[in-house]
Amino acid sequence: MTQLPALGFDFGTTNSVAALAVDGRSELVQLAGPERADPVFRSALCFWQDEDVRGGLAVAAGPWAIAEYLEFPEGSRFLQSFKSVAASASFEHAIVFEKRLRFEELGRTFLGLMAARAGGALDGGARRVVVGRPVEYAGSRPDDALARQRYDMMFAGFGAEIHYVYEPLGAAFSYASRIEEPATVLVADFGGGTSDFSVVRIEAPGAALRCVPLAHAGVGIAGDRFDQRIVEHLVLPLLGKGGSYRSFDKILDIPGGWFTDFSDWSRLALMRNRKTLAELEKLKRAALDPEAIGRMIAVIEGELGYQLYHAIGGLKRALSSDEAAHFHFEGGELAIEADVTRAEFEDWIAPDIARIEAAVDRALTMAGTEPQAIDRVFLTGGTSLTPRVRRLFAERFGTEKLATGGELTSIAHGLALIGQEPDIAAWTA
Repeated sequence: MTQLPALGFDFGTTNSVAALAVDGRSELVQLAGPERADPVFRSALCFWQDEDVRGGLAVAAGPWAIAEYLEFPEGSRFLQSFKSVAASASFEHAIVFEKRLRFEELGRTFLGLMAARAGGALDGGARRVVVGRPVEYAGSRPDDALARQRYDMMFAGFGAEIHYVYEPLGAAFSYASRIEEPATVLVADFGGGTSDFSVVRIEAPGAALRCVPLAHAGVGIAGDRFDQRIVEHLVLPLLGKGGSYRSFDKILDIPGGWFTDFSDWSRLALMRNRKTLAELEKLKRAALDPEAIGRMIAVIEGELGYQLYHAIGGLKRALSSDEAAHFHFEGGELAIEADVTRAEFEDWIAPDIARIEAAVDRALTMAGTEPQAIDRVFLTGGTSLTPRVRRLFAERFGTEKLATGGELTSIAHGLALIGQEPDIAAWTA
């Protein structure tokens, strides 16, 4: 039986990656960038107004979006981490220069621009497309059915067949291609928006079913949540969090929703709209510390979300290798200098680590597997490089059982391999 070519697509909160499999061999798709080709494509969009473009709105994606944004920040709208709202019923559209764009429109735009940088490798055709999805979507009350509907519209026309597979299961297939001996494996996938876990039995090469999924669990917490913790402790106190405002003869606490949106990369850029800025100006006039609210407005109006994201990411990376690091951010009337220790950062993310550990426990319980029965723990995703995350698994399973590799690419690589399986229904979510 002839196998259809298979495209594995890892649409990630922070980065997206694609792989093509033909005759059982999976290869990452190289994507053109401003400086060099790379299989890892930033999940970001940059819009700007251009009268010479149909509709008056130009757009770039991936590293090209970052380059366009950095050239003219105040005249751009830079959207990142928009996958985080895929399952959110409260997200109806993004307002970009007064134009309303639904999630699926953002997604189709992103995919089209990513495909344009792939030299024809991502063009539609007679192939099977396997799209990764988290075990549990990000958000307080994620709606799986809504996310599926939006993904269906986003990926329509991308291939002859569209299938959805849990992301850690894709990583399991990738890991299985590297080993020869049978093993019971816990796959832990840490991205920007979600942390997902699969317990998988990997059989010896040549088995009818090489990877047998035993259980899955997940939680809508990962790298972006760790970013939020840094913003909460270093940035928001200077923007009015914990402050008060005057309403007639009463002194009231400033509502927390402003600060929740500001610390969420998927929503920060969307705050730059006429209605939100008018409400913040009104709050500034009533605030007991109007300068703090003014600093928030300046960051939003100056479209400085990416610079703040870059500074936060730099601090996290530094704390992954050093016991202490210096945080610096300056822009939009806001200047922050702070020394942060790894111990402080780990204290900030302690509640999130506890929820991640609880999700691991759920996966093991559902699989009926004791920790000592796990032969290997395969850690993947960018956030798996965080020392506190790695220590969680080292303490539970032993350092000698930890395996890594292809942190940003293993999911797409494995999804393409799954697409080559004769009966894909055994792995679809």
